Amino acid sequence: MDEAGDEGFGKLRNSNSGGQSAWLLLGGIVVSKENDRLLPSWRDEIMDQFPKKRRRDLHFHKLKHEQKVLASRTLAEKPFGACVVASYKPTLLDLGDRKLEVFKSKGHLYNYLVRFLLERVTSACATKSHTAGRQCKVYVTFSKRGGTDYEVMRDYLFLMRDGREIVRPVRSIDWSVLHPEDVKVEDHSNRAGLQIADVATSAVYNALEPNLYGDTEPRYANNLRSRFLKINSQILNCGITLVPRACTIPEQSRLYIDGL
Repeated sequence: MDEAGDEGFGKLRNSNSGGQSAWLLLGGIVVSKENDRLLPSWRDEIMDQFPKKRRRDLHFHKLKHEQKVLASRTLAEKPFGACVVASYKPTLLDLGDRKLEVFKSKGHLYNYLVRFLLERVTSACATKSHTAGRQCKVYVTFSKRGGTDYEVMRDYLFLMRDGREIVRPVRSIDWSVLHPEDVKVEDHSNRAGLQIADVATSAVYNALEPNLYGDTEPRYANNLRSRFLKINSQILNCGITLVPRACTIPEQSRLYIDGL
């Protein structure tokens, strides 16, 4: 699991000035135990084509456009699933002061997206294991980020698992395949899987977050289209989910979403 964008609600970026991102995305890749061992070779297959880059350190935002195209095209042929949840922060500004203050609290929006992401990932894994006629177990690794209290995140997961929420959710994490104890955190540079999760998440971020000139770049995400999780052949609200679901988003971003 990795993220793209930031949590801040201060000065949001627009076509006239810089600032904090309008979007915050959390995404991840899902691989079998057998394919997990192949992740370093997938990463190296990409890096070998960039002779001036460090072999074991793939950072999507540091790549040139043509390298991002190649990286996403290469990964599109690999056997993994991708899942991304995306929050358009300006929508949250309309919630009213009381609710907005909740989302402005440190880590709250991030953990909220963790919940949405794990709901979809565990559901997909449980369905896959049921079809295969065997029980699966999901292990989750987050890319370590500054300012995130992972103990608070684990407490939140235990609270959900134990049914201690005040308001019952419409959907829920499938706790038959995930235990909060199996959630861990590692540095981006130490795990090829985190670097590949960065590619998938950042590819969608580029399709949604306009740059300083007001343009988005959907090509990377479109290259990876076949890898996103689906329900009844539909990517939206499974492989890619907007939070809130019916949020009003910029036209440039909507062009990508409408094409899913």
